[in-house]
Amino acid sequence: MNHDDNLRIHGLKATLPRMKVLDVLREERAHLSADEIHRRLLLQGEDIGLATVYRVLGQLEQVGIVRRNVFDAGRAVYEIEHGGHHDHLVCVHCGRVEEFFDPQIEALQHEVARNRGFSLVEHRLAMFGICGDCGSTPGRPGSQPVRRRPGSGGSMG
Repeated sequence: MNHDDNLRIHGLKATLPRMKVLDVLREERAHLSADEIHRRLLLQGEDIGLATVYRVLGQLEQVGIVRRNVFDAGRAVYEIEHGGHHDHLVCVHCGRVEEFFDPQIEALQHEVARNRGFSLVEHRLAMFGICGDCGSTPGRPGSQPVRRRPGSGGSMG
């Protein structure tokens, strides 16, 4: 489905800023902050302000086209919502986010909830560690871990 159809289905007009933000998210296939999306748009020669990027992301999130995640220090990152459940691995050094799905982890989460009298309707899992690229040079100069708020061990965005 193209951008125009996807936006129309969700009751939004296919404005240039919406189209361009979706293009960046689809092309990068990554978890990007509003600032990163804005920088990419500027590099492409687009004259779209940061406030517009935030507004567009909020609209796209409201209608379920994009998903907002908060992994570190309150920094929100966005991804295209594909409808399939997945969890995340987040590098505390470089901020890299990797998606994964593991049926055993899914089953265990449902079992834990059931054993405590819960019936899961939604859940999100984010695990924080050091990726292979950063782990191969643990003491490299200038490599500071991404700072997270105390108690922000999961993602709810």
